[in-house]
Amino acid sequence: MRAPSIKFNQRLDDGLGAVVGNNIMYEQLATGFGFVEGPAWHRAQNSLVFSDIIGSVIYRWSDEGGVSVFRKPSNMANGSTWDRQDRLISCEHASSCVSRIDGDGTYEVLVSHYEGRELNSPNDVIVNKQGNILFTDPISGRGPRYGVERDQELDFQGVFQFDPLTRQLTLLIDDFSKPNGLCFSHDESRLYINDTDRQHIRVFDVMEGGLSNGRVWASVDGELPGVADGMKLDAKGNLYCCGSGGIHVFDPDGNPLGVIPTPEVAANFTWGGEDLTEMLITATSSIYRLRTKTPGFDPLNTTIRS
Repeated sequence: MRAPSIKFNQRLDDGLGAVVGNNIMYEQLATGFGFVEGPAWHRAQNSLVFSDIIGSVIYRWSDEGGVSVFRKPSNMANGSTWDRQDRLISCEHASSCVSRIDGDGTYEVLVSHYEGRELNSPNDVIVNKQGNILFTDPISGRGPRYGVERDQELDFQGVFQFDPLTRQLTLLIDDFSKPNGLCFSHDESRLYINDTDRQHIRVFDVMEGGLSNGRVWASVDGELPGVADGMKLDAKGNLYCCGSGGIHVFDPDGNPLGVIPTPEVAANFTWGGEDLTEMLITATSSIYRLRTKTPGFDPLNTTIRS
């Protein structure tokens, strides 16, 4: 699945160009997948893992080695992230669970039920400074194509926090139509969560034991293909979110800077490379690389929880 280098040239307007760069050039790194998602960059290994949901495979990619299989089958895994002990945390559509793979390859289901009922289909996941795992839980993986058709057991689509030490699962919020991407502000005082159905981003103040003061922060709506999905910050605190027409970029106050057009409809992205100036994008059937003017933010560059 190693693709030849294919370039896509576009010029951005000055507002967005000041952050991303005025001239963008895409490189197609790999193609031929069913539907790619869940990119997670490993800085020490200089490699990317990503999911092909439809193919039920998690792949690894690097400049040196190209594409190789990391885990197969993956239970139609979607979002993934590394924790602070270099373990891969993944959201699985087909099994309705959040799982973990240790450095020696040991697989473990971390959580699959809430109050005796099966989770919907965990979608995207992040880890905070304390080592707690936060994930969104829409019903996307209970339908055809991107999951396994089955009845919903929960009567809501929520966002959860799981403590892997105490095994406590906490429901943080349950009033989303379809929660999807999520990310913290740099200091983790705010949590951003987007809603695919409503095509907007909400922000919450992070309090001890929960969230408060939820409000709509920005919209990624539009006439072009693409929905609210993967979302992350760069080193300057600008927020990037997949949406209509590409990847929407907002300054730290929520003012729109513009939309980065993508060669295929983008579902998610992460930053990679030694200096985190490579945006690695999962877009429908392909992986693309875009070098950006502003580096990404690495939330794992914090104190490791023992």
